[in-house]
Amino acid sequence: MKIALDAMGGDFAPAKPVLGAIEALKEISDLEIILVGKKELIEEELKKNSYTSDRIEIKDTCDIIEMDEDPVQGVRSKPKASMNVMLDLVKSGEADASVSGGNTGALITASQLKLRRIKGVLRPAIATIFPAKNKQIVFMDVGANADCKPEFINQFSLMGSVYAKELLDIENPKVGLLNIGTEEGKGNEITRESFELLKKHNYINFYGNIESRDMMNGEVDVVVTDGFTGNMVLKASEGVAKFIFDFLKEEIGQSLRGKIGALLLKPIFKKMKKRMDSSEYGGAIFLGLNGISIKAHGNSDENGFKNAIKVANKFAKDNFIEQVKVAIDKCKEEKNEF
Repeated sequence: MKIALDAMGGDFAPAKPVLGAIEALKEISDLEIILVGKKELIEEELKKNSYTSDRIEIKDTCDIIEMDEDPVQGVRSKPKASMNVMLDLVKSGEADASVSGGNTGALITASQLKLRRIKGVLRPAIATIFPAKNKQIVFMDVGANADCKPEFINQFSLMGSVYAKELLDIENPKVGLLNIGTEEGKGNEITRESFELLKKHNYINFYGNIESRDMMNGEVDVVVTDGFTGNMVLKASEGVAKFIFDFLKEEIGQSLRGKIGALLLKPIFKKMKKRMDSSEYGGAIFLGLNGISIKAHGNSDENGFKNAIKVANKFAKDNFIEQVKVAIDKCKEEKNEF
């Protein structure tokens, strides 16, 4: 497999993307990586890490779409930006998948323009992995579609189920619809109409409504919602997790008893931190496109980029896009329309 990595994308580029690429190559023996970005800066980072390998190729580019830049304008006015060139490599078949930690809006725009939607897909969606009790779940849409229709959410459920089967090895994943209550008939017009479509869907295992407070209890494997709600829930969860860790750190440091207790509980705290760390899950994928485009967190360290590359590699190896296409076609053939 050959993965194209936007070496200029992210808060700590090119240092962290390059280091993440090095770590991924150490763990995956049959992987090649194309580092896309400013050649002299990439070479400098490789030199810092004393790394030379014929499994790394550098694609020199002259432009960068900045993190705070207008997404559409950045994509259209900078065809030679690292993000655009990275996706061009996937489009042309020179790379099997792509990873970027850059401007999210720009990556959504560029991915849709260059990779295009799979035939039959109404709207691509951003799917991410979310920690839950004794497992992980797929959560989508987390930002691609702020304004949604029930048919979109219905289709998200199918693509999310394929994702859960592929990445989490769940044979018949249960799908929950994010809502303000569990009873049928709860919610606004979109969620009520989505519920009706989901319960008639022949190719998903529909659990019913699920409240945000119950997402992590392990009852379902896939949670679907509109992109506006999903993004709010995702960021609120990240904020709560950060608050808890910051609070514990501050309180523990204020007394000897706290420090001793923390020392005894260190393995548990370490395990909890790893479970809650978004960088462990390899970023989010744009589902519904004719190519693999993975979005790593903008503040990812080398571990985050390494895991994003590993996820991209797995999807490419297992022909994930073809699996989505087959699922969409099967639904259309049997008139389970979206």
